[in-house]
Amino acid sequence: MDTCVVGCPNDTRSYSSRLIPKSAWCRAEDGKREKWKKPPHWRWHHTSMLFPFLLLLFAFPLVSGKKWDGVIVTQADYQALRALKHEFVDFRGVLSSWNDSGPGACSGGWVGIKCVNGQVIAIQLPYKGLGGRISEKIGQLQALRRLSLHDNLLVGPVPTSLGFLYDLRGVYLFNNRLSGSIPPSIGNCPVLQTLDLSNNQLIGAIPYNLANSTRIYRLNLSFNAISGRIPMSLTHFPSLTFLALQHNNLSGSIPDTWGLSIRQNSSYQLQSLTLDHNLLFGNVPPSLSKLSILQKLDLGHNQIFGTIPSELGSLSRLQELDLSSNSLNGSFPDSFSNLSSLVSLNLKNNFLDNQIPATLDRLQNLSVLNLSHNQFKGPIPLSIGNITSLTLLDLSENNFTGEIPTSLADLPKLASLDVSYNNLSGMVPSTLSKKFNSSSFVGNLQLCGYSFSTRCSSPPPQNLPSPSQGTSKHHHRKLSTKDIILIAAGAMLVVLLLLCCVLLCCLIRKKAASKAKNGKASVLAPTGRGTKAVPTAGTELESGAEAGGKLVHFDGPFVFTADDLLCATAEIMGKSTYGTAYKATLEDSNQVAVKRLREKITKGQKDFEIEVAELGKIRHPNILALRAYYLGPKGEKLLVYDYMLNGSLASFLHARGPETTIAWLTRMTIIVGITRGLCFLHTKENIVHGNLTSSNVLLDEQKIPKIADVGLSRLMTSAGNTNVIATAGTLGYRAPELSKLKNANSKTDVYSLGMIMLELLTGKSPSEATDGLDLPQWVASIVKEEWTNEVFDVELMRDASNIGDELLNTLKLALHCVDPSPGARPECDQILQKLEEIKPDLVANLPTSSADDGTELPVKSTE
Repeated sequence: MDTCVVGCPNDTRSYSSRLIPKSAWCRAEDGKREKWKKPPHWRWHHTSMLFPFLLLLFAFPLVSGKKWDGVIVTQADYQALRALKHEFVDFRGVLSSWNDSGPGACSGGWVGIKCVNGQVIAIQLPYKGLGGRISEKIGQLQALRRLSLHDNLLVGPVPTSLGFLYDLRGVYLFNNRLSGSIPPSIGNCPVLQTLDLSNNQLIGAIPYNLANSTRIYRLNLSFNAISGRIPMSLTHFPSLTFLALQHNNLSGSIPDTWGLSIRQNSSYQLQSLTLDHNLLFGNVPPSLSKLSILQKLDLGHNQIFGTIPSELGSLSRLQELDLSSNSLNGSFPDSFSNLSSLVSLNLKNNFLDNQIPATLDRLQNLSVLNLSHNQFKGPIPLSIGNITSLTLLDLSENNFTGEIPTSLADLPKLASLDVSYNNLSGMVPSTLSKKFNSSSFVGNLQLCGYSFSTRCSSPPPQNLPSPSQGTSKHHHRKLSTKDIILIAAGAMLVVLLLLCCVLLCCLIRKKAASKAKNGKASVLAPTGRGTKAVPTAGTELESGAEAGGKLVHFDGPFVFTADDLLCATAEIMGKSTYGTAYKATLEDSNQVAVKRLREKITKGQKDFEIEVAELGKIRHPNILALRAYYLGPKGEKLLVYDYMLNGSLASFLHARGPETTIAWLTRMTIIVGITRGLCFLHTKENIVHGNLTSSNVLLDEQKIPKIADVGLSRLMTSAGNTNVIATAGTLGYRAPELSKLKNANSKTDVYSLGMIMLELLTGKSPSEATDGLDLPQWVASIVKEEWTNEVFDVELMRDASNIGDELLNTLKLALHCVDPSPGARPECDQILQKLEEIKPDLVANLPTSSADDGTELPVKSTE
């Protein structure tokens, strides 16, 4: 006799005296093994109960269950939820409402549960800190459509019984610690649309029959340890839009059957394909060209070889193409000039050779072009200078010859350039040598004009005839190629001798200073070919300056001379509209931060010294202290600050590894500190910052924030400040009214502060649009839909039960600061008062002033 049960194979309880729905499963007991099959019809085991049951059938709903306050929950769903709770480890007590008393699961009393007609259709418990396992009894929730348990601490396997849920449409289990393999049974879910198991510890192969779920449009299995080949069946999904398999252990070749839909007359919808950081080998499949609406293709960091198929040039909608860190050879495909939508092209670390086609200027949307570490030869195409959207151009470590095209100097958005370690010759265009550090050009033996040590020799004077020789028929012999080479070699020898003399003088000064201090100096060797970690290590900080300038000290932990400063080894930390920032290591191993200002946009020396003297007096625990400034004999202007060990807030927040978390207390401390510093500037110093971003907030050893670039607008010309405001707008921190105003004010600073607060709350950079919206618009849209928890950074939600009110109140305050209407924004002191109400203990324990909090400071000048 067959005994019908509801649920998964582990449930051995029999329900032989009640109605069994069609979607239940039966177990045949033959004494030897259990075999599961779907019942062909409803079955009664005790026919004597038929008449009483029919009476009940008219009096009550069709499916029996538990009833609270008029809400009926099916017996199977109730048992499944109780089993789930039993398997979960509820660290925060979020499932305390899942009990037998009070409102039922379907009356809104059970957190995370949604029902229709007494059946559970959704379980949504993300960011709840849940541990334990997902019970196999989940297969009893026959009406379940959405399972959202992402960003928890769940372990164990993905339940096999999910394959019994024929209405299942979305499975969101990413960011957990699930293990085991992906159950093939999931392919039995006919209406499944989204399966996201990313960032877990899954192993094994991708089930081939996953393709049976023909309605999947989003499949994300990335950041696991999945192995084996990519099933060919995955290339036949007609509805698949997003496929992410990166950061796994996949091997074998990439299937070459993309776009061959198993359905006739159906178009292929794939828009994003990411297979990077695996062990894939073989050729790039030409069939990828059949993905006509593909926007992103990433095959980087694999073992792919062969040539790049020219067919990829037909992907007219492709925006990102990454084939980096493989073993590709051959030429740069001419057909790539047809990729008119391309924004980023990364081909670095391959064996590509030959020349780059001259038709690249057709890529007018291209922002990033990285061809480094290849074997390209020939000249750098002049047409690259016509791609006005370029922000990054890396052609380093190739075999390019000839001169650097002057057209590159006209690229308005170019922020990063690297042509180092090629065979380039001639003079670097002056605009490029002023804009980019010498590390962008090193390794080209015949290239000159990009640093003090590589000055180009002047051309030899022409021998003009004297008046008495005006009628002479004597002709001078033209210089041969050999003569030119000898002259050039002689000139370079002279330059090298001069350089040796300069370096010798610096060494003598260093040794004399070290002897006076009974210490030892250390000089970093210049970086060699292939060293990229610190591109400017070992170079002189001030490449064009000479001793004899004016160095003015304010106060600080140590004093140094102009020679100490100019001979310091330096590492570039960043570039901005104001200038270039360096980390400088002095003779005595002390470190300072130095900002070399752009000479063309700074005020004249007299006005400059008046303004910088006032800035040197500003002292506050949350303001980066200006310790000294230097004026070079040729107009160079250097500002010397304290060096902050933890770098900028932007890198601290966005460039950290996945194992590094930032607690809410740390984030709140940073918010309060920035607000205090800004209030001090507005109320005590009457200074508007005008360019407040997370990149201009630095963190010391205790992660106390220090606002940098304070008052630099006072040192700049009006044109220079206009450029700064425009740059701030591209980063997303600029208040909307600045598009019409020429000058920043306290309310535009408050807007920038609000953006930084949102950045710390959400973990998202303001420069990155989400769903086509800027950061304030995106936050407002999520809050409007009453899904406020989705706004906050995942790390914060893990402790949401303890800090929920603080998060919400801080979010409200941040949205108040970024109000589109300047008059609706609060003043800085109002913001600080509100933060004190949100986190009173934190504000009370922070220092209110530093040892030097704005009193008159001594000024020391050396000339």
